Amino acid sequence: MKLSVRDRLLLLEILPREGDITTIRLVRKLREDLSFSEEEHEVLGLSYTQNPNGTTGVTWNELNEVPVEFEFGLKVTELIRDSLNTLNTQKKLTEAHLALYDLFTQDE
Repeated sequence: MKLSVRDRLLLLEILPREGDITTIRLVRKLREDLSFSEEEHEVLGLSYTQNPNGTTGVTWNELNEVPVEFEFGLKVTELIRDSLNTLNTQKKLTEAHLALYDLFTQDE
């Protein structure tokens, strides 16, 4: 599936930070896969800023953005789906999550 810069950043944000050894290994590999290469940093002009509230913001040149193709196995897809469903159950989904939610939960 093709993911935009925004999709990748949102996925990196929602992945579980705790779990069993298998989950943590899968998440570590997924974080590496979703991260941006030096070439992508240069082409996109990725810029990270510290907001006054302590959160980090990211900007990029959307004109240079090309969605990247990713293939996720069943377990990784389940991890992502579970993370999105947890946000939904906790009523913490935002409008930014809608496209990802629809993409990963459409087969449920």
